[in-house]
Amino acid sequence: MVRSNAPRRDFAAMQERRRSAARLFAAGKRSQAEIARELDISRQSVSRWFKAWRQDNPNWIRGAGRAGRRPQLDKAQLKQVDKALRQGAQAHGFATALWTLPRVAAVIERTTGVHYHPGHVWKILATMEWSLQRPAKRARERNEEGRREWMAKRWPAIKKGTI
Repeated sequence: MVRSNAPRRDFAAMQERRRSAARLFAAGKRSQAEIARELDISRQSVSRWFKAWRQDNPNWIRGAGRAGRRPQLDKAQLKQVDKALRQGAQAHGFATALWTLPRVAAVIERTTGVHYHPGHVWKILATMEWSLQRPAKRARERNEEGRREWMAKRWPAIKKGTI
């Protein structure tokens, strides 16, 4: 499935369709079904719009505004969270420097008082343009010289199939 960066609802285009419907209502030459087909909208919507237009209600053209819930954190709070996260996990009392979603959720709650489920914290991080970072997976006991020697001498022989 391909996802675009376009908004899921284009409110300006929706408003323009309502204006077009108002012009067609005023012309009075077409049925509601024809207007629905021309504007590629449901007949129910045209019927609702026609009723509002006939009642001379000016608000029907504007629409409802934004979609969905308003964010719980405003821009100032997001800046506070960003500043707190940049201090590092250990500055907030965690044993390691690794940020996990539950840790970030705890810092968000301590900083702003807003509780988020850890599973939803990644959306807040994406809003703040933070990305997933994974630590390099290397054993603490790693013998770098032994590894280099093995790669130079043993690995070519294994690869050729002589061992």
